[in-house]
Amino acid sequence: MNRFQSWGRFPNADQEVCALRWLDTAVPESGGKTLLPYGLGRSYGDSCLNDGGTLVETSGMNRFIKFDVEAGTIRCEAGVSLDEVLKLIVPKGWFLPTTPGTKFITVGGAIANDIHGKNHHVAGTFGCHVIGFELLRSDGTRHLCTSESNTDLFKATIGGLGLTGLITWAEFKLKKVSNAWIDMESIKFEGIEEFLELSKSSDKDWEYTVSWIDCVAQGKGMGRGIFMRGNHSPASVLSRKVHDEPRITAPFDCPNLMLNSLSIKAFNTVYYGKQRAKKAKTRVHYDPFFYPLDAVNDWNRIYGKRGFFQYQFVIPFEGGLETMNEILRMITASKQGSFLAVIKTFGAKESPGMMSFPKPGITLALDFPNRGASTLKLFKELDALVDASGGLLYPAKDARMSPTFFQKGYPQWEAFSEFVDPKFSSSFWRRVTSQS
Repeated sequence: MNRFQSWGRFPNADQEVCALRWLDTAVPESGGKTLLPYGLGRSYGDSCLNDGGTLVETSGMNRFIKFDVEAGTIRCEAGVSLDEVLKLIVPKGWFLPTTPGTKFITVGGAIANDIHGKNHHVAGTFGCHVIGFELLRSDGTRHLCTSESNTDLFKATIGGLGLTGLITWAEFKLKKVSNAWIDMESIKFEGIEEFLELSKSSDKDWEYTVSWIDCVAQGKGMGRGIFMRGNHSPASVLSRKVHDEPRITAPFDCPNLMLNSLSIKAFNTVYYGKQRAKKAKTRVHYDPFFYPLDAVNDWNRIYGKRGFFQYQFVIPFEGGLETMNEILRMITASKQGSFLAVIKTFGAKESPGMMSFPKPGITLALDFPNRGASTLKLFKELDALVDASGGLLYPAKDARMSPTFFQKGYPQWEAFSEFVDPKFSSSFWRRVTSQS
């Protein structure tokens, strides 16, 4: 596989690559081409691609600078991965303040995409926990950005998709924990209304909430799923064992014919039926709770050489039940369901990021095999429903959003563009800010 592509393997991009290795490296010369930082490539669409330009590969900027074990803060270069952070901090009784569904992203990427996790209702986004960072601009100037210094650049860079310059190092706050374990409950629900009731009743006492949803079931089964909630285990549990390395690797690109409506329906039926009881309680290590897909290296290969799309949106709570049910009806009718459909709610905690995605409401993320025109047609229809509800899409997951839809969902984009480094760009940014 081409190392320098997005996780969805679509679209393709013709781009040069240069690698940075040290904290004090200057922004490289690009021969007049635009630049874009590239970490581990876990963005799904084209926000991490720069077709016709140059990617500045940052994973070699992976040195830890300072870990204050007493205060629970860490400073590191932007290319350090969350995987590496966890290996350092968990044995010392600390955890990430919030984390997405993979630990194989860089700290710089976590800031640039202002990632969110299962605890958004209590912790907000990653940007809420960033103390500061250094931003290197293409003119060679370095800016210390905090909530009190260079605040405009601070806000623009959090969720700024790597467009404001190169983050060289960052410092952020950690969460105190006693061990590496999560006390978890799994509850089967029969539809979106029950999911919303469970979410509301769990927000006070449970730090982490997320659900898998069956997006192909029809009739009485439509919207069924499994609601999962968890808290860090109490101090009586002593183990601080860090996660293991992945033991399985997807060996080849699966044939596209394997990903059809029958196989997707069979998977969803088995997954829903694996838990027989209405409620189940268990204690699990943090790794399978937060990062179940990380157990398989290169799992994106199951979608074949054509790749896949992830479609993630958020819609307001008001009218959200009706809109979500209509979206599920549209997906089931299209016979283009998703193996991996995750639904949760966002809380009201506001990010400092100017372009941050989460806002109070219901968010659904689905993976769709790339079937070309039929898949794009479905997305256009889904866009209309999300748009009519006052919702928006997540740029880090997008590969085809129209300029009109983006600019309506992110009306602050013009103010943000004033902070974009003049020599930085991306395939995504050119697409969604075009006038065509």
